[in-house]
Amino acid sequence: MTRRRLLGGGLAAAGLLLTRPAHALGPSSKFRFGQLKLGPASAPRPNALRRLGWEIEKRTSIDVDLEPANVAPTADTLHETPFLYLAGEREIELPSAAGIEALRRFLTFGGFLLIDSAEGSTDGAFDGSVRKLMAAVFPTTGSTKGLEIIPSDHVVYKSFYLLDKPAGRLSIAPAMEGVIRDGRLVAAYIANDLGGAWSRDDFGNYEFRCEPGGERQRELAFRMGVNLVMYALCLDYKADQVHVPFIMKRRRWKPDDGALTPTPTPPSPPKPPTNKP
Repeated sequence: MTRRRLLGGGLAAAGLLLTRPAHALGPSSKFRFGQLKLGPASAPRPNALRRLGWEIEKRTSIDVDLEPANVAPTADTLHETPFLYLAGEREIELPSAAGIEALRRFLTFGGFLLIDSAEGSTDGAFDGSVRKLMAAVFPTTGSTKGLEIIPSDHVVYKSFYLLDKPAGRLSIAPAMEGVIRDGRLVAAYIANDLGGAWSRDDFGNYEFRCEPGGERQRELAFRMGVNLVMYALCLDYKADQVHVPFIMKRRRWKPDDGALTPTPTPPSPPKPPTNKP
């Protein structure tokens, strides 16, 4: 299996520079989340991905299928959803040996996994399950690392919005953890309950308050979700700093406050008079 086959039509729909969504590619080209199922306790925020998908379609040129697909590690359709989402708030079941190998192949050949903790703790039962899972999928041997802290200057924090930390419903984990293979972030682990910030009920009301930052924090959680999807789809996105001035000029964001308010371009100062002899 090649990376090109794995991502299939999803990459074609992810062109950031397109002026309109690529509807002509047909329904199969739509981006679709895969909800990774590891037992009954792995979907504490069932409406979260639908809402994030709506925001992605509104804010970017990606055409989104709003209904996530429930997938198991050994499912034949695993490759049809290049972005997997695993959430939990208690201990989860680890996959079989075949499931571990399938996840390893999926991530090695271009897939992406977002792990989202909803348990409100950085050292609870779900956290322990996550560490066991990632140690099984990518064992730490010699120079090969498992979960590690993703620095705030990583390209995932600037793939669409300029961010510096992974805000969610909570703000208890100051950094994102992840697994990097061949220079690519293949799995991201965030303990701040992104899904809790995204989730709305059937009446359109947000289901949970964001603490301590309120609605500002919720907006940052949506922006983190958009960044993760854009990073996963645009695997050759450049990490060098040359693109940052372009992004800031195009969006005129303030990099110091998470880009919540457009900043008008200040007028150029008047040139001082010159006294020619």
